[in-house]
Amino acid sequence: MQVVPVPGFGPANLEPATNLGAWLDRLILGENHLWKSSKTWDPEGLLSTLPAIGTGLAGMLAGQWLRCRTLEPATKVAWLFVAGGAAIVLGMIWNGWFPINKSLWTSSYVLYTAGIALAMLAALYWLCDVHGYRAWTKPFLVYGVNAITVFFLSGLVPRLLQMIKVAGANGEPVGLRTWLYDTFFVPYFTPINASLAGAIVCVLIWLGILWVMYNRRIIIKV
Repeated sequence: MQVVPVPGFGPANLEPATNLGAWLDRLILGENHLWKSSKTWDPEGLLSTLPAIGTGLAGMLAGQWLRCRTLEPATKVAWLFVAGGAAIVLGMIWNGWFPINKSLWTSSYVLYTAGIALAMLAALYWLCDVHGYRAWTKPFLVYGVNAITVFFLSGLVPRLLQMIKVAGANGEPVGLRTWLYDTFFVPYFTPINASLAGAIVCVLIWLGILWVMYNRRIIIKV
């Protein structure tokens, strides 16, 4: 993406609609199958899928490392921190030539974020699994055991709410999701804080639902 010229656009570049990945996605998948908000590029395209596999492999290797029964917990934690720190440094160095970019899922982004994740995993493993400090983890636990459920429903429910039409402030019909946001958040916050408040409320609502599911041992798996 930094070297190969882009047919029809010229030199290699990382602009959203004219980089090599966007061109390849349009060529093979077609604009009708790309991200509907852009139609010219996709954050989950063909080229970006390759380094995303690297992110998955980093997690798999970390899991295998933690499952190793011949190593002491302190050794596991120490080397996770070493690997995480090295990945962060390499990602920052690589960023100088190939920028850290989530939409492109660049290799520098893979290194940098995997490094942060490894360091966090090491800290949590040491605190929760080795020393047993777990009292504060239940909110994360109830989200984690039903992660696929809340991921699916948090995308489905807003769409269903938006299909329900009610009278807006000007009398025109608007989706129920829009009405709720305009009624309970927009009048009381600045635009950016209204968005933040809405997101926090959504997280708390789902936390309550998932908490009940967890206490009743309802865990949905795929």
